[in-house]
Amino acid sequence: MIRYPLILAASLAASLSLSACMHEPSAPSAPSAASNPGYIAAAVADSNRPDADKLRDANRKPAQTLEFLGVKPGEQVAEILPGGGYFTRIFSKAVGPSGHVYALVPERPANAPADMPDLAGKVKAIAADANYANVTVIVQPLTKLVTPAPVDLVFTAQNYHDLHNFPVDVVAFNRTILDSLKPGGLYVVLDHSAPAGSGLADTKSLHRIDADVVKQEVTAAGFEFVGASDVLANAGDARTAIVFDPSIRGKTDQFILKFRKPKK
Repeated sequence: MIRYPLILAASLAASLSLSACMHEPSAPSAPSAASNPGYIAAAVADSNRPDADKLRDANRKPAQTLEFLGVKPGEQVAEILPGGGYFTRIFSKAVGPSGHVYALVPERPANAPADMPDLAGKVKAIAADANYANVTVIVQPLTKLVTPAPVDLVFTAQNYHDLHNFPVDVVAFNRTILDSLKPGGLYVVLDHSAPAGSGLADTKSLHRIDADVVKQEVTAAGFEFVGASDVLANAGDARTAIVFDPSIRGKTDQFILKFRKPKK
């Protein structure tokens, strides 16, 4: 989730020159951990990952998630708003030395308070670590987050809902993602699920979003819907509490939606 939303929103307003039931498990569910390719299992088992990240694996299911994404060695991956780099390290090891990971981070607002942390600080530290030499951090305005060259996959986790909490043309934002992908490339959105039919009602109050809205917006930008995974589904989450509530934090019902840029 994006922190300091009011400050960042003010900054975004100046840069908007860009033209501008439960979630649907309609595709194959993510495979079990036992079926993961060796390179994904090795990426998750990376001894350089922080212990705090490893403790979150039981809930975040990174191996099953990466297999659903279809990440392969040698691929170019872009991660939007990577936060502390939970997935960044795993992507780095999964694509290997012949692949690359671009961590796309919004630039620090000019009017940010002195105590606002560097949004790119944690992933910059990862990129500076020789164990993750294939990671590059790119800092740009949120509305113009692009990769230096077309990539195979663009991924964002637990961030998409926040796009609706800023003055952002979300369809135009998704078109920017489309332009960053190779033909046939994938755009994958993982986020906290809101009740079916709730639309955008909970994006700010609960930090949740209706999966159907994401599908509508992303396909409106020119993507083809490929499928969804229920690997992070949690029927015990009533989806009525804010995601930071101690009773559900780290265990929310989440969806993963996969979209493809048309090959022509």
